[in-house]
Amino acid sequence: MADQLSVRATYIGGPTLLLEVGQLRILTDPTFDPGGTTYRLLQKLIGPALRPEELGPIDAVLLSHDQHADNLDGEGRGLLPRAKRVITTASGAGRLGGNAVGLAPWQSVDVGRSEGRRLTATGTPARHGPPGCEPVMGDVVGFVLAWEDDPRGLYVSGDTVWYEGVAEVAERFSIDVAILHLGDAHVEVRGPDRLTMNAEEGVTAARALRPRTIVPVHYEGWAHFKEPKAHAQAVFSAASLASRVLWLEPGVPTSLSVTGETRAGSPGR
Repeated sequence: MADQLSVRATYIGGPTLLLEVGQLRILTDPTFDPGGTTYRLLQKLIGPALRPEELGPIDAVLLSHDQHADNLDGEGRGLLPRAKRVITTASGAGRLGGNAVGLAPWQSVDVGRSEGRRLTATGTPARHGPPGCEPVMGDVVGFVLAWEDDPRGLYVSGDTVWYEGVAEVAERFSIDVAILHLGDAHVEVRGPDRLTMNAEEGVTAARALRPRTIVPVHYEGWAHFKEPKAHAQAVFSAASLASRVLWLEPGVPTSLSVTGETRAGSPGR
């Protein structure tokens, strides 16, 4: 991202971020149900740092997939009609209808314009578990946000393990900020299968993508996240990446700079 690109991130919980890119306001994987809510296979432990009514207008929702409550829960689903556009998988857009548009990997769609520049979202490959898991786990998509005139971008992995599809993102884009879904997610019905990256895979992704700033999400607040923050911190530190990792404080808007430095901002609208 060019120096003039302003990005401010507010961590809401789980995979959910409010991204303010220039004047555009983008929400990732909306989860707003209260802590203690239980679902068929999942249990939510921690509620959101912000309520939906505190968010203000939403230009776009980046929804990695709509099948699982830890990426789209009840209140998050209720928020979707408020957004100008919901960008998700092709199959998810078919289920959601309305303002939803689906992306296959490497397809792009306009998010909006800010200060005369056009922001695009490009779909990226994601696999929610081991090879062959798609018929059970369903389709997932990641995203790269980039200005039309800038080769550098912001990457949101979505729920994925490290595999060749994620590696291809590094071949096609120059990534300044990588938002990585970690947590080493496991559910009982899938046995030992890892469903999201653990910290070691996060390190592998970071070394391939070479972002200036690494922003972990999707590592706390749900019972099926098996790898605590402290362990991930130790792994990134051992890999000499700690200075590039930004652990966002819930509810605190934080500016992301192209040098990897951060600056706490004032609360969003």
